[in-house]
Amino acid sequence: MPPTRIALAGATGNLGPPILDALLSASHTVTVLTRLGSTSTSKLRPHPNLTITEVDFASSASMLPALTGVEVVVSAVAASAMGSQNPLIDAAVQAGVKRFIPAEFGLDSMNEKAKSLPVIKPKVATQKHLNEKVKESGGSFSWTAIANGWFLDWVLQTTTLLMDVKERKATLFNGGDARFSATLLADIAKAVVGVIEKRDETSNRVVYVQSAVVTQKQLIGYAKEKDGREWSFTVKETDELLGEIAEAEAKGDFQACFVLSPIVGCLDPEYGCDYSGHSDNELLGIKEMSQEELRSLVQGLM
Repeated sequence: MPPTRIALAGATGNLGPPILDALLSASHTVTVLTRLGSTSTSKLRPHPNLTITEVDFASSASMLPALTGVEVVVSAVAASAMGSQNPLIDAAVQAGVKRFIPAEFGLDSMNEKAKSLPVIKPKVATQKHLNEKVKESGGSFSWTAIANGWFLDWVLQTTTLLMDVKERKATLFNGGDARFSATLLADIAKAVVGVIEKRDETSNRVVYVQSAVVTQKQLIGYAKEKDGREWSFTVKETDELLGEIAEAEAKGDFQACFVLSPIVGCLDPEYGCDYSGHSDNELLGIKEMSQEELRSLVQGLM
């Protein structure tokens, strides 16, 4: 398809840089939206198809000039800002943007049980606002959200949520045998490009992608294969985690909510954590990892 003019919000977080790289590699023209006075984009490499524009994310009027002529807006803002996307959406509609990709990138927001989790509530509210704008636009505006489960390489390399490879220990959630979908950051970025190229097939819905479907015990097994060392384990069930989430929410500790909610949503089958059978991998050009590739990913961290 011909190059598309795209605006990207949240270009410097965990997911923003690979999305930006993928968009530029696909020859699209990208305007990165950054907060007024922010220096976070100073590390972005210059590119002939890249423009950086400062905006007030709380003001649709401030963003409107930057979005004029833009066809697609991609929001990769941080989890703490997921509930504050309405001004960006409104500006996009006013500017005549055709497709909006909101900052979902995680759990299955269509699963009824998952909708009760604190991290999903702002996503559901954002979808409601998006659908209202679709109706108001008469169908000229549309949206696509991307569900990808865990950020596979990020969760293994920068956290101990799934397992602590260096210390050889893990908390096994629901026994450690739950199958769950997980996606490499590069594959999530590839899915964004795929949505832009397959707009008719992805209109006004959540698409599902996965680099792999794995279990905690499977990943730990790859680590054990390398050095044979024993691991130490603790065990937690979903009900215990839900209690901790409720307590954190009551205290207004939303950071804890955003850490704990994905563990439930990504490691409990009742919350729709396994996308097998309804993934959009083929449509969006995502290839699942082989067992050897998974093994290399885990063992490369040791």
